Amino acid sequence: DDFTLNVLCNTEVIEVNQDPLGKQARIVLQSDDHLILAKDMEDGSQAMGLFNASEIETKITVKWSELGISGKHRVRDLWRQKDVGTFDDEYTIKVPRHGVVMLRIK
Repeated sequence: DDFTLNVLCNTEVIEVNQDPLGKQARIVLQSDDHLILAKDMEDGSQAMGLFNASEIETKITVKWSELGISGKHRVRDLWRQKDVGTFDDEYTIKVPRHGVVMLRIK
């Protein structure tokens, strides 16, 4: 179906996987229920995966200080292929139970 085809052929997600810099993602935050991975990209941005392993929808916050950056940065949702705004010092999003949000911060 169209949804599955979009997931498999999402060029923005594929770009993260095939970035020429070739850096591996690093663990930014890990708990029993949450995991945040971040990956430096060749263009200076950072790609992130926010994982919710809990049984309930949960808000997850990414603090720029944990990424080694500060100030205002533009956040893009890679699954939805949509800019979500410019945020100062952190970004918070609701992640569905057993869900993943994939972001890029520029």
